[in-house]
Amino acid sequence: MTEQASTAKRILTGTKIGVVVSDKRDKTCTVAVDYQQKHAKYGKYLHRQAKFQVHDPENLCGEGDRVEITGCRPINKTKSWRLVKVLEKAPAPLEHKEEATA
Repeated sequence: MTEQASTAKRILTGTKIGVVVSDKRDKTCTVAVDYQQKHAKYGKYLHRQAKFQVHDPENLCGEGDRVEITGCRPINKTKSWRLVKVLEKAPAPLEHKEEATA
């Protein structure tokens, strides 16, 4: 039983999927996670957004990427989440080509 548990892939609980909204800091990115919350009185579902400071030691993610994050021990005052993997890279922005007038 213990051999199966050690060889089985570790399942991460408490993971969230969100979009990177900022990657300006070194080894840190800001991830926005969208969710729906039911209104207590009217029962209508409201769209909410939570932002998390995520530890990204290799600076893998860029702005607009879809990423999976999980909770971890506090790394500093604001960071208590770490990057698990980049699910989808953001599409490259279109570059504006200037026409040369000769």
